[in-house]
Amino acid sequence: MKERKALAMITATMVIFGTIGIFRRWIPVSSAFLAFARGVIGALFLFVITKLRRSGHSGMLSVRQKLLWFGIPGALIGLNWVLLFEAYRYTSVSIATLCYYMTPTIVILLSPLVLQEALTGRKILCALTAVIGMVLISGVFSDHGNTGYAGILLGLGAAMLYSMVILINIKAPEADVYEKTTIELAAAALVLLPYILVSEGFSLSGIAPSSIVLILFVGIVHTGIAYALYFAGIPHLKAQTTALFSYIDPVTALFLSAVLLHEPLSGTGLLGAVLILGSAVLSELL
Repeated sequence: MKERKALAMITATMVIFGTIGIFRRWIPVSSAFLAFARGVIGALFLFVITKLRRSGHSGMLSVRQKLLWFGIPGALIGLNWVLLFEAYRYTSVSIATLCYYMTPTIVILLSPLVLQEALTGRKILCALTAVIGMVLISGVFSDHGNTGYAGILLGLGAAMLYSMVILINIKAPEADVYEKTTIELAAAALVLLPYILVSEGFSLSGIAPSSIVLILFVGIVHTGIAYALYFAGIPHLKAQTTALFSYIDPVTALFLSAVLLHEPLSGTGLLGAVLILGSAVLSELL
């Protein structure tokens, strides 16, 4: 029962993540600043929740252990965002996204070494099928302009960092999920701060009140609540399962952009979505 609940949490998280692109269209700030705002708002929201609940527990962890187990992956999340933003500068969005979504495959390949999970032929086949589906969704074959090897390396670096975040959170000792997520998001925002100061600085002039409301919504729902669900679910699932279900994120984004933003949905994109969802479902049902 605990595994089913965890699977529902991961699925809900990926659906929430998949909707962020819709909100992003109406928020006139840079991606780096939005990521920083997400970290700050999400951390503050969960900090308030933690204080109001007063019933969460952190096991027997000391402050130093909390900073070690949760601060380090949080910093890796921030570095992961930085590398992804830089990847978009040096290559196309489709190629950078494709490289970034090698994360589930990396997790599946590392899980036998780090977590001693058995890597079956079925899991390998499902992972390869999901990767093929992601390639079809990305539109990388129709992108003849900006290949950018530097961008490819940056995207793969971001994928490797996020793989480490997943594996560390699975191995981390039990703790209150709200407190844990608060520390990780705060650490991510802290890492992003110098990057923003160097690359663009802060400027909130000209931002409409409606945009501020959307930023708050993204910070609370797409970050605070979503990451809390995510970090609560992954300790109860195999890393390979978490990895495969991560592909629900781009599939959700694909369909919502077609329905709500009227972006074209190609046959190859639809086939890719079927392959991804099919591989995730068959991975757990067979």
